[in-house]
Amino acid sequence: MQSIRGTTKLAGVIGKPLAHTLSPAIHNAAYAQLNLDWVYVPLEVPDEAGLRRVVAATGSLPFVGFNVTMPYKQAVMELVDEVSTAAEMAGAVNAVQISEDGRSVGYNTDGRGLIEALEVEADFTAADKHIVVLGAGGAAGAAVVALMLGRASRITVVNRNVEKAEELVERLGRHGGSVLFEVEELGMARDVVVGADLVLNATPLGMRTGDSSPVPADWVRPGQVRFDMVYGTSRPTAFVTEGRDAGAVALDGLGMLVAQAAIAIDMWNEGSTVKAPRDLMKKAAEAALDARMGDMEVNDGSGA
Repeated sequence: MQSIRGTTKLAGVIGKPLAHTLSPAIHNAAYAQLNLDWVYVPLEVPDEAGLRRVVAATGSLPFVGFNVTMPYKQAVMELVDEVSTAAEMAGAVNAVQISEDGRSVGYNTDGRGLIEALEVEADFTAADKHIVVLGAGGAAGAAVVALMLGRASRITVVNRNVEKAEELVERLGRHGGSVLFEVEELGMARDVVVGADLVLNATPLGMRTGDSSPVPADWVRPGQVRFDMVYGTSRPTAFVTEGRDAGAVALDGLGMLVAQAAIAIDMWNEGSTVKAPRDLMKKAAEAALDARMGDMEVNDGSGA
């Protein structure tokens, strides 16, 4: 168990709700392994006024940094002193580094975490690949930036609201160099989804038990890679299950969660040559998830 002392530095995650966040378990396991005198805590704030107060306070408290999750990844961009180019392009900040003088810089480690998880868990690299991104919100923006920087040859954004997908492509396409960007309306996208090397679910579908897949079950082919940014559900999402049943390599977002956390730790612990222990962090995430599911089963059984 970590010892909290007068010298202990702070980190945490800002968002709402945070009752089921896995991040404290992931981070604190890494801090203990790295012998860092840090502690990571959930910082649930009720609204954007609370967000402003908490972010302002981090500059005067012994914070090394903090993460940001829904619904504040966009709002926090206006509250930090500087935003990295990649985060600006993605339109979202999920990790903030605090310097010793209290200066804050916002980054987006989600996209880099996605790339790392794909490489580690699926032996997949974006270079020269055709990738379909389902969704056009903040998660999709972070993914598109990372895949673009990973030299994908073709990125197709598929969304029910075509205008929103077009806005995303218009905003990011100017930075894409030789990447071919396309937009497809969901109902017309069967061929492009089936033909893609990677299909990425960046929609919220799958977060709730009983959610359907964002695409029909037969829009998949053997050998295709499917990646669901959703994680932490009691069972594989329909998107993952249907992909596996059809012979695709289908992954949920837990590996991405761990990777983006490890990238943030490495950033906050700059100067150290020892990297955050990804394998240990993954085990801590799985243990915390198992414990959460166990509690849910007990509550379900008791009628609570």
